[in-house]
Amino acid sequence: MSRKASDEVALIGHRGCAGQYAENTIEAIERASPHVDAVEIDVRRCASGELVVFHDAELDRLTEASGRVADADWDELRTLTVPDSGEPIPRLDEVFAVAPDEVDVNVEIKGRNVAVDAVDAANRAANDVLFSSFHPEALATLRDREPSTDRALLVADGGAERAAEAATDLGCVAVHPPIDLATEPGFVEAAREAGLAVNAWTAADREDVEALLAAGVDGIVADRWDLLRDVS
Repeated sequence: MSRKASDEVALIGHRGCAGQYAENTIEAIERASPHVDAVEIDVRRCASGELVVFHDAELDRLTEASGRVADADWDELRTLTVPDSGEPIPRLDEVFAVAPDEVDVNVEIKGRNVAVDAVDAANRAANDVLFSSFHPEALATLRDREPSTDRALLVADGGAERAAEAATDLGCVAVHPPIDLATEPGFVEAAREAGLAVNAWTAADREDVEALLAAGVDGIVADRWDLLRDVS
């Protein structure tokens, strides 16, 4: 990754900097990209087969519709907008089309049936892509289909050794823990000993950033791109 935000840590815009822009939208990608090393997006499959960039399994929080994304056709989803923004739900290929070539894209795989088509879309893009997921089977699919993909295991709890072992078994280059886990004594060191980078989620304020910098993480997944500005 380039080091736009800091010489020491990569800044990854969470859902395209969801604290500043309508999350996982084209606008968010376009506006966050000049300020970050990577944009992080969430990808799941809708009922008609397209890969859409949307975090939640349900439509209710982010749109005026209800029901599961997996039960909605693209013809329906393309008419929905994120409230107070007017921004529509994009497909994965649309995000790759607007993300500047020099900005990395962290694609979080939200479903077990997404991996193959996601890597095919990434192969058509100019961006460097890191695939992350809480689903080990999705990462295993990527490992077996295309070993050259960069992969990261998302973890929510557990110790450093357990996370490092699981990520190593999947051939990952990184592990993505939450802030409370990343800042536990010894977590970063254990991951590094296993050859893994540590990208921690999700920084919402300067206090979070300070804690993660002190822990020595490699990347900070943040809701705002300005959180690393003027941090001592």
